[in-house]
Amino acid sequence: MTKEEKIELIIRKGTQIFNEDSLRKKLNNGQKMIVKFGADPSRPDLHLGHTVSLRLLKNLQDLGHEIVFVIGDFTAMIGDPSGRSKTRPALTFEETRKSGETYFNQVTKILDPKKTKTVYNSEWLSKMNFNDVLELTGKYTVARILERDDFANRFKNNIPIGIHEFMYPLMQGYDSVALKADLEVGGTDQTFNLLVGRELQKDYGQEPQDVIVLPLLVGLDGKEKMSKSLDNYIGIDEPANAMYEKAMRIPDDVLFEYFKLTTDISLDEVTKLINDDIILAHRRYAEEIIRMYHGEEYIKEAEERYKIVAKGGVPEDIEIFEIDSKLINNGILLTDLLAISDMVPSKSEGRRMIEQNAISLNGTKNNDTKTVITTKNFENNELIIQKGKKQFKKIVIK
Repeated sequence: MTKEEKIELIIRKGTQIFNEDSLRKKLNNGQKMIVKFGADPSRPDLHLGHTVSLRLLKNLQDLGHEIVFVIGDFTAMIGDPSGRSKTRPALTFEETRKSGETYFNQVTKILDPKKTKTVYNSEWLSKMNFNDVLELTGKYTVARILERDDFANRFKNNIPIGIHEFMYPLMQGYDSVALKADLEVGGTDQTFNLLVGRELQKDYGQEPQDVIVLPLLVGLDGKEKMSKSLDNYIGIDEPANAMYEKAMRIPDDVLFEYFKLTTDISLDEVTKLINDDIILAHRRYAEEIIRMYHGEEYIKEAEERYKIVAKGGVPEDIEIFEIDSKLINNGILLTDLLAISDMVPSKSEGRRMIEQNAISLNGTKNNDTKTVITTKNFENNELIIQKGKKQFKKIVIK
């Protein structure tokens, strides 16, 4: 793409831009911008929802701008209250540092690590004395903080709000001051925090950063935003086979958004694909994300495996989970086995899947949440667990 096409691609991805005229000037005049992107290291595993921002940052990086990846190790000790109905549990400094390192290793699958600067906001926030904090809090009123929907709703419904939670948007905003950021990128759930950065920069005598607000990618349920905790995600580290199968499950009415937000395929081509044949459109999307995160050579194998599963068969190359013989000899609840083998994110989700008749053991449906797995459930030392129509795991006794 030409420089002009890359700029239009960047602009088109924004749900809101503050201030578009200013941003266009910066993008066109060749000035190197400091582009700030903050990450909450409390949940460091990446899925396609995260790539909406990361791919935009890659476009900016290709245009020569400096990406400053801010790992919020200090702010994560409070926890971002955005979209939260109650106070989040605090993380230790050590926990936030460890998760932050994991996060950076993953984002550099998309960003060029040599052109990405990594900073931790504890570098400046931990050095502030009480006078600095009082000066910072004096820049904002309680009324303005309560303009946030999540705070306003909690206050209205008499749900406790910790004073430290009021500090979060100020601390995130101060990151922009410390970095002298020219541009910040974030999701729609971060709009308030991003704009606080603009206001604080003015208060500290800096030119306010421009802001690109990006849409949140809806999950495979077609309702909630993509999240590992909701098990409605496509992980960028997942095997190609799993990515293909999940791509085929994307609800038809949001497939266009998946193409728009997570690929660079022409929207005219996407519209034609979806209008002509929705199944082929899903296949095209599955092929594209496998090509992006695994490589062209993985596409055919993933497609063939999907065809076998779609016909009700069990593929040969399913993931194996080894379990200690002592656990099986003593008996283990099916809900526990589903959780420890990562078939489900939690025991409660396992119970829900069992109740919905979505779990099969060696091809037989099981809807009893009190089922105990023993050696009797194994055939030739193996137990095939199937979740839904297309997710399998082979349990082997070691």
